[in-house]
Amino acid sequence: MDLGFFLRGLLIGFSIAASVGPIWVLVMRRTLAYGSLPGLVSGLGVATADGLYGAIGGFGLTFVSSLLVEQSLWLRLIGGGFMCYLGIKIALAAPVAREAKDSGGKLSRLYLSTFLLTLTNPMTIISFAVILAGLGAGSTNGDYVATLILIVGVFSGSSLWWVVMTTLLGLLHKKITPQIMRWINWISGFIICAFGVVALLTLF
Repeated sequence: MDLGFFLRGLLIGFSIAASVGPIWVLVMRRTLAYGSLPGLVSGLGVATADGLYGAIGGFGLTFVSSLLVEQSLWLRLIGGGFMCYLGIKIALAAPVAREAKDSGGKLSRLYLSTFLLTLTNPMTIISFAVILAGLGAGSTNGDYVATLILIVGVFSGSSLWWVVMTTLLGLLHKKITPQIMRWINWISGFIICAFGVVALLTLF
């Protein structure tokens, strides 16, 4: 195993996951509202999408990459609309901090929502392509094993960030009062909705 490629992927995945954005805010809010496990499951949905986009960039799948860029208008429409919906839903949510009771169905929905929301961001594939090239992903010279190691590193780095973030925020979960949760819902809902509105405005 080439440790160098794995460490590059680890750095890429961690740095992109740590970048503040609507997904970051969404996972933070879920962790504070429901606890570490639901927050981590949401983060792993993001990590899976990061790994997928990393694979597209790392393996040089230009057809898929071009298709995603060409369909960026629809992706922004879907992603922006979804963020607006989530933002409004979160802002109006009951301000009661509680654990996720339906561990099966609810956790799967949390995972799927962040996975799809990350996939509908056309800038993600562009970011991965640029960063992978800058850190020498192209030096694999067609070595699919080395590229696969790099992608495993990307997923591991992204997952590591969400493990750290949700573990630390999870310590605050039981200390969140309904009043504090109300403010968290309003603020996080507003931020996520604002990102959605900006995404929709770029259509014009």
